[in-house]
Amino acid sequence: MKAAYYEGNKTFSVREGDIISPGPGEVRLDVAFCGICGTDTHIYHGAMDQRVSMPQTIGHEASATVAEVGEGVEGFAPGDPVVVRPLDNRLETPADRGHSHICEKLKFIGIDSPGAFQNSWTVPAFTLHKAPPGTDLKLAALCEPLAVACHDVNRGDLKPDELAVVLGGGPIGILVALVAQEAGARVILSEVNPFRIEFARKLGLEAVNPTEVDLEAFCREKSGGSGADIVFEVSGSKAASSTMTNLLAIRGRIVVVAIYPQPIEINLFHFFWKELNMIGARVYEPKDYEKALRLVAEKKLPLEALITDVKPLDDLPQAFQQLDENPNAMKVLIDCRATS
Repeated sequence: MKAAYYEGNKTFSVREGDIISPGPGEVRLDVAFCGICGTDTHIYHGAMDQRVSMPQTIGHEASATVAEVGEGVEGFAPGDPVVVRPLDNRLETPADRGHSHICEKLKFIGIDSPGAFQNSWTVPAFTLHKAPPGTDLKLAALCEPLAVACHDVNRGDLKPDELAVVLGGGPIGILVALVAQEAGARVILSEVNPFRIEFARKLGLEAVNPTEVDLEAFCREKSGGSGADIVFEVSGSKAASSTMTNLLAIRGRIVVVAIYPQPIEINLFHFFWKELNMIGARVYEPKDYEKALRLVAEKKLPLEALITDVKPLDDLPQAFQQLDENPNAMKVLIDCRATS
C-alpha cells in the first residue's frame, strides 16, 4: 500500500507502507477519496505539531469500500461502500453524560491516530456508515463536512420559513447555508470575499457583502421588521461575532460553529434585552452522518460544484501547496486509488 506521511515543516512524504490487518471489531478499508479540510491545513502549517505524532498519515473526510472485516464485526462485508465518522470515544466516562461526540477524552481519527490519506486504512467498525448502493464515492467524501452542517442546523432547531443568516462563506458556511435552505429556511449568506459571494449566488443562495450592505437593515427588511430568527457564526471573525446579536429578532438563536481559540467581545446586553440563546455546535452525531448520506444519495444539493479539484495521492504535497496559494478553493479531494 501507499500512504502520505506528514513530517512537519509543511512537508509530506508519499511512500510505501504496511497493510494493517483488522483486529477484533475493526475493518480494513480501500480508501477511495479523502478531502483536505481546514484542520488538515492547520496541521500542514505546524499549528498542531504538539498533537500529531510525526511521521503520521492524516486526513479524515473519507469515502471507501470495505476490503476486510475483523472478528466480531457484523453488518459489513467486502465491497460495501462506506464513509467514516472519525471519532473514537472509547475512553468516554459516565461524567461525559452520554454525549460521545464531545466526550472529554475524545480522540479524532486522522489527528490523534492515523488517517485516510492512504490506500488501505484500518478503523474501528463503529465509525462506519454504509452508503446507499450506487452512491458516488467522490461525492460521499463530502459527507464529513456535510455532517458538520447537518449537526449545526439540527442544533439550531431550524424550522421551515425561518430567516437564517450564515456568517462566513467558506466550505462549511456554504454547506450550512445549503442544508438550511434544503430544510425550508430563507437563507442569507454574509461573506466579504467577492469570489465566494459569486460562487454562493451560482448555487442559488442569497449572498451579500456586509461591508457594502447594512446587514442588520437587510435582515429587518427580509423579516418584516423583526430581524433574523437564527444566526450561524461560521467565519471565526471578531467583526462578525461583535455584530451578530444585532441581526437577531426577539428570542433569536446563535449557533457558534467557528472555533475561537481566544476570548472575544459579544454584546451581552442584547442577550438580556431580546432573550437570545447561544448554542455551541461541535463535530457531529451518527444521525447527522445518516442525514448527510441521504442528501448525497438523493442528489438534493449541488455538491459537485464544491469540488475544486481532484488530485492523485502522489500529488498530495502539491495539493496542500496549491491550497495555500488559492484562497478561493472550496474542496480539494485526494484520489487515494490513483497515482501520478
